[in-house]
Amino acid sequence: MLATVLVFMCFVALLSAADLCNWTGSGFAAGADSRLVLQVRLRCTEGSVRWLYPGHALRVVLEPNLSSARRAAVCIKPSPTLGGASAFIERAGELELLVTDGDQHVLCFWADGPRRPAIYLQAGPRMEGPWSARTIGFRYELLGNRSTAPHLAHAGLQASCRPCNDTELLMAICNSDFVVRGHIQNVSHNFQHKTSLVEISGRRLYRQRSRVFRQRLDGSASTWHGHIHTLLQCRVKPGDGEFLFTGAQHFGEAWLGCAPRYRDFLSVYRAARTARRNSCDFPLD
Repeated sequence: MLATVLVFMCFVALLSAADLCNWTGSGFAAGADSRLVLQVRLRCTEGSVRWLYPGHALRVVLEPNLSSARRAAVCIKPSPTLGGASAFIERAGELELLVTDGDQHVLCFWADGPRRPAIYLQAGPRMEGPWSARTIGFRYELLGNRSTAPHLAHAGLQASCRPCNDTELLMAICNSDFVVRGHIQNVSHNFQHKTSLVEISGRRLYRQRSRVFRQRLDGSASTWHGHIHTLLQCRVKPGDGEFLFTGAQHFGEAWLGCAPRYRDFLSVYRAARTARRNSCDFPLD
């Protein structure tokens, strides 16, 4: 029904040349014509949308640059003020409900195919006017490697808690957003969101895309401390042993990918290096 209605609506294109990643705009641009759908085009792999005084509908088309054209998955994180509105994903000219009124979970979808992904925001009945003094929106990320986004399983796209094989592990140390060597200090569970939060004390940090892990001084020693999210179904438990944690960072959070025991990783990496099958050089100490 909604998709059919939108076909007959007019579109008003809005894009700030100064910022191709983030958009902030007002529903006033549509004026008094309720048939108008505001249209925004963004060209980055991550950013945000803020819609002030939401009127009827906003269409956001994600058009990343050529270096990111192969990215195939999109995740959005609704703002806490999204209540009263709904978000839809456009597929082949039809709209599918993505976020319902008040939902604040991170939700993901595949954007395969020649069409660029488009997201609709529709103001709910209680937000219509004449003008609601509200701000709604979301943050978005386009992901390139499905295997580095385990939290997509929480969005119903993929579910696997199996250990990584040798090939996946060798790729993980090269391509992951973070690589840290350390111990599990504690694990807490969120049964409502079906996720677990793993507290890490790291002996060495090899890489991180943003500051998820922070350095602490404990006497004369220095350690790296942080938290990693994973799925509840993976049943991660605190215990003895040193691990090599790898994974992806999304919306300022770390999500667990491959996490072998460090001694097992050393065996795999040394064998691969001897056979010249290692995907990249990794420091051993």
